[in-house]
Amino acid sequence: MNDQAQASTANPARSALGGLATGMPPHLWFCVSAIFHYLGPAFAVLLFPHVGVLGMAWLRIATAALIFAPLTRPWRTFANAAPRARLLLMAFGACLAVMNCSFYQALDRLPISLVAAIEFVGTIGIALAGLRSARNLAALAVAVAGTLLLIDVKWSSDPVGLFWAFLNGALFVGYIVLGHRVARAGAGDGIAGLGAAMAVAFLVVLPIGLTDALPAFFSPPLLVAAIGVGICSSVIPYVCDQLAMARLPRASFALMLSLLPVTATLIGVVVLRQVPTPADCLGIALVVAGVAFHKPGSAGS
Repeated sequence: MNDQAQASTANPARSALGGLATGMPPHLWFCVSAIFHYLGPAFAVLLFPHVGVLGMAWLRIATAALIFAPLTRPWRTFANAAPRARLLLMAFGACLAVMNCSFYQALDRLPISLVAAIEFVGTIGIALAGLRSARNLAALAVAVAGTLLLIDVKWSSDPVGLFWAFLNGALFVGYIVLGHRVARAGAGDGIAGLGAAMAVAFLVVLPIGLTDALPAFFSPPLLVAAIGVGICSSVIPYVCDQLAMARLPRASFALMLSLLPVTATLIGVVVLRQVPTPADCLGIALVVAGVAFHKPGSAGS
């Protein structure tokens, strides 16, 4: 029996995830991730007054780490990994920790639309780096045009908020690059790597947000709400990202991230009753057209 078969036998959850990854289109996994990408933060902002910004980040990462631990057994992943792979997992985990904290710090000071716009800027560079044809360049131009219509890109008078937003955007690029390197080992191994990285992220934030998070442990409704945010923000989307990254080229994945403003607009309609303007509808149409028009390369791109 080879190593991969042994790993599947030893960890049925990993085998099941691998089967799901190959049995469903990667674009479907991405769409699920795109929906939850803003559902979690929308609910997290409501909890900031109760547990603080860093406390919410701590609860989000702690929830994900505790859920992943029995499913992926991060201690075994680290024990069996080569030295370079361990460094990759540690870098991925540190990136997740600081990215989540900076994202929430930015949301506490700036509108979510501005934070999303800055976050999307970095993904444009990844998409450009992987372009191989005039068709994909045109697709990217159409998607960016639609995004600019959807998002009111403007400078803020809060330099601290901008610092956190740009830091989050830079780390989001790191998340894509490192996440693809983890996912290239295969969908199952990618999920195991994500679990190990989330354990590292928890260790990084452990001394940072624990004090702020303590009130949640004395309020069951608040704790349940925080756990729900953690599942929506760091479990569902990150797992779906890994399942999509395993089969989508990096440039294609980065281009599809332009769908995030679309999901943000739709969530605004359903959750916040924010009806889009005609310009918003045109932006949605352009983004969808750009993503549909681009031609993916090989998964290793």
